Amino acid sequence: MKNSKHKPIITQETFSVSVSRLWQAITQLDEMKQWYFDNIPDFLPKVGFKTNFLVTVADRNFPHYWEIIEVLPQEKIVYDWTFKGYPGKSRVSFEIFKENNKSILRVTATIIEPFPSDIPEFKRESGVQGWNYLIKERLKNYLKK
Repeated sequence: MKNSKHKPIITQETFSVSVSRLWQAITQLDEMKQWYFDNIPDFLPKVGFKTNFLVTVADRNFPHYWEIIEVLPQEKIVYDWTFKGYPGKSRVSFEIFKENNKSILRVTATIIEPFPSDIPEFKRESGVQGWNYLIKERLKNYLKK
């Protein structure tokens, strides 16, 4: 059952790049590896595409599974995100908006099925911190190069 702790995590940042440049950074494998996850084996911004990779934190393994469910080129990409061996499912939406000669990226992570509440990496605070780090630090710094 969803409650206030399952409200979506929304992270938004403005970038001094074009919409097409931002789209490329969030959908092209070679670029995603430089700011997002360096061990993503493959990625295509195409509905139905699936990929998976392992992230290890301390002594726990988190096998990430993604399935692309919506693509509007240079506007929006959405994927379902699960972790093999753990209950739960989230949906992550990357939306791009143009503002003058800048681009705004809004990432919304929504819990579809609750994750285990006894694992620190699945707590809301961890998700907020993680998305802020990835978008406001890693992606921002990557696009400044």
